[in-house]
Amino acid sequence: MEAPFVNPTEESAAEAIEAIRDELELFDDWMERYQYIIEMGRKLPPFPTIWQNDAHRVPGCQSQVWLEEKTEGDRLYFAGLSDAAIVSGLVALLLRVYSGRTRAEIAATDPSFLRDLGLVQALSTNRGNGVEAMARAIRSAAAQPA
Repeated sequence: MEAPFVNPTEESAAEAIEAIRDELELFDDWMERYQYIIEMGRKLPPFPTIWQNDAHRVPGCQSQVWLEEKTEGDRLYFAGLSDAAIVSGLVALLLRVYSGRTRAEIAATDPSFLRDLGLVQALSTNRGNGVEAMARAIRSAAAQPA
């Protein structure tokens, strides 16, 4: 899959979650983790300006967040971006877990990992709600017939 869609680096969503957990545990405090998450966002493939519109906007996010999906074979690929650095990092984290997976794997991967990793609790209430809204949008796209 070509840019702007994210290709998975791990074999499964579960492996991606475990890799993220391991990476976040390398840092001693949340400020360092935030920096790491922001860096993840900076590495997202370029998101086309033409998609930065209301049709691609994720409702429920304090910042502007845009997502696009594409089906290839039995897999669903996502592209995304936010106008806020930390939120772009959270988009990158979610796409690492969900992009390039089958609809069944996306449906089976509960976004509770966001709480398990401490991400939702470490964010402001609005940002926590926003990242959960992004996860819902991804899972909702996967629930649609191909």
